[in-house]
Amino acid sequence: MFAIGDFARHGRVSVRMLRHYDAIGLLRPTHVDPATGYRSYDAGQFAELNRIVALKDLGFSLEQVRTMIADEISPAEVRALLTIRRAELESTVAESVARLAQVESRLRGIEGALPTADVVIKELPAVRLVGLTTTAASFTPEDIGPVVRPLCAELGRRLPDAAVRPAGRLTCLYERSQRSEDEAVVRATVPASIDAEGNLNGLEVVDLPAMRAATLVHRGPIDQVLPAWQALARWIDDNNHRSGEPARELYLDCPDDPAQWVTELQEPIA
Repeated sequence: MFAIGDFARHGRVSVRMLRHYDAIGLLRPTHVDPATGYRSYDAGQFAELNRIVALKDLGFSLEQVRTMIADEISPAEVRALLTIRRAELESTVAESVARLAQVESRLRGIEGALPTADVVIKELPAVRLVGLTTTAASFTPEDIGPVVRPLCAELGRRLPDAAVRPAGRLTCLYERSQRSEDEAVVRATVPASIDAEGNLNGLEVVDLPAMRAATLVHRGPIDQVLPAWQALARWIDDNNHRSGEPARELYLDCPDDPAQWVTELQEPIA
């Protein structure tokens, strides 16, 4: 038999934690002295303790661990739970990576490291686009990113079943909502030569008139595009132009490595 202190030392846990496990019925001591209340454990309980610690380290709550142990779930059920946990962790990692990219983008802006504004004014022709529309809570990267990615993916899923043959590259449009000063209207579109009355599989038709635009090429992940947009806005202001809507992101090249992406930013000017 092991006193609680020895059992904690060999099990690499704290005495306080063992007392907590006892209190919630997760790991009861083999013996409790009725006179002193001292807890004792036997060697066979190290396996139980190790299982508890392993499941807890995998991110399961103590309540989940207690249920898993009490129900004596099968290896297949444990595997299913671990598969779910893996998916949760992968999602957390992806969110953290995206957040890190946003922080780096903000830091570059704070430090004044805006990209050199190699801006070109272009006459954009009138174009008919088909796509999908949604809204984001604001124009911040934190709100735009989670909205535009699934919107583009859904557009890609619908195009094959629609009577639409894209005549150009993916273009995202951004403009202010009429309902709120902060809210952004976001559209994922592709150019297409179609009649507005055709079977579009739920896609919308957007006709943009010919317009003059200030353009700037951004190279790198789209999550880090904010400094480029700010550089373009600064150039427009410095050259006494007035911005219009909608702003466009024309995705010129999107290889597997986001660091190699090439995107042209297009801001209508008056």
